[in-house]
Amino acid sequence: MARLGIDDLEQLKGTHLDKADQAELLSTQTECSVIFHNDEGWPVGVVMSFIVVDGTFWLTAVEGRLHVRSFERDPRVSIVVSSAGSGLDGRRMLSVRGEATVRRDRETLDWFLDEFTARLQPEDPVSWRKLLDSPNRVAIEVRPVGITASHDQRKLPGNGRGMPKKG
Repeated sequence: MARLGIDDLEQLKGTHLDKADQAELLSTQTECSVIFHNDEGWPVGVVMSFIVVDGTFWLTAVEGRLHVRSFERDPRVSIVVSSAGSGLDGRRMLSVRGEATVRRDRETLDWFLDEFTARLQPEDPVSWRKLLDSPNRVAIEVRPVGITASHDQRKLPGNGRGMPKKG
């Protein structure tokens, strides 16, 4: 019988990201890939900055962009968050299915821009907020409806690369 992480990587059962580690990933990482369908029905992805508030993803874009138009035509999206570049140990990944709603009202934009800039630019949120608060700015709310996949490399013997664990 093959040993996962030592002999092969065929059966990854048990390597999912548990709830606490999902929360850590989402509170540490600041970029995600957002996947949607373009006007021709092809899957397309963009990398976007995000925050998560009360379990809901919040992103921003400018009116008229392909992804904004797509969210209004078909709100079904996937968001993929990786630990790459986050400083977290081990490779971690979370893929979430969600429904996007484009928000244009001033109250939501004010709340969102304050939260977004404070989280992602804590050294000078005021300057970035001024830059982002443009006439065509929208906030995008993505309510998760399910987890498609997750992975936690730290659960693999050999660190998922066939290498013995140090220590």
